[in-house]
Amino acid sequence: MNKLFTRIGLALVLLFSTLSFAADNATHEQPVGNDALWAQLQDGATGYTTSHSEFHNMPINSYDLRVLELRSDWLAPGLMAALFGMIVIFALFIMVNGISKLHHGFSGKMVQRWSKFDISIHWLGAIPCLTLILTGLTLLAGRFFLQPYVSEGFWASFVYLAKQIHNVMAFPFMIGWLLMTCLWAKNQLPKMYDLKWFLVVGGYINFGPFKGKHPDSGFANAGEKMWFWTFALFGLVISASGLLLIFPNVFEPSRTLSLISLILHAVSAIIICAFSIVHIFMATVMSEGGMECMVSGYCDENWATQHHNLWYDEIKANGTLKYRD
Repeated sequence: MNKLFTRIGLALVLLFSTLSFAADNATHEQPVGNDALWAQLQDGATGYTTSHSEFHNMPINSYDLRVLELRSDWLAPGLMAALFGMIVIFALFIMVNGISKLHHGFSGKMVQRWSKFDISIHWLGAIPCLTLILTGLTLLAGRFFLQPYVSEGFWASFVYLAKQIHNVMAFPFMIGWLLMTCLWAKNQLPKMYDLKWFLVVGGYINFGPFKGKHPDSGFANAGEKMWFWTFALFGLVISASGLLLIFPNVFEPSRTLSLISLILHAVSAIIICAFSIVHIFMATVMSEGGMECMVSGYCDENWATQHHNLWYDEIKANGTLKYRD
């Protein structure tokens, strides 16, 4: 009888050991949870949605992750460099070169340069543009300069808020971009004298052979024209790609087109960001008396003759020169 119980005991021990070993192997060999889901997606698993898109049953795009890696590894740091790098470069330049002062000081006579409508259009595009740069920087590269220093709860809420603001501010930006592009293009056409403007760096250099050089310029100088056409072109790209990303259910782009839109959106943002920093510095800190133009619409007469002499001569000759009362 004792031998029987002994044999039964050994059999039970062997049985449970075998089951435990099999369970361990299954645990190690079969992915569970997120790992199992990811394995299924990589194997081409499909699902069901109410969408009628050609890609309605494809949960993710697993065939070309290089696009996402390009966006996260190169374009995100690129946007940071465009913003912070250009600020540092201009700050150092002003420390070395100084600003462009009016040679004859302020005359006290204010010449109309922009209408109130033009000023409204400018700020309609400018304020959303700055907001989009800051929120876009948070969404694209915030994990580098903000996420490591805040709690996960704060980071999640901050990113969510940035995303909502980014989507909303896109529409006034696009309206401002469209109005500026259509209404201001006639004054932004290139002229032969623009080449000389570039050769002497617009007369903003205060040392060496460039010092005191002030090339001819019409209503817009060559630098402003380059900024305008850059803004017009990449503003179109960033607006079109942004609409595809905001309304995927309306346009139903392919997964490939969606990824291309992400890249074009980020590249355009980097270029517009870099030029925006240059534009802001040139209009505020760099050019004495320049900011007044987009605050009141008027500029000092000495500023007009120094920086836009051909335009000033033209309005003086044709009788459209108007002073502020």
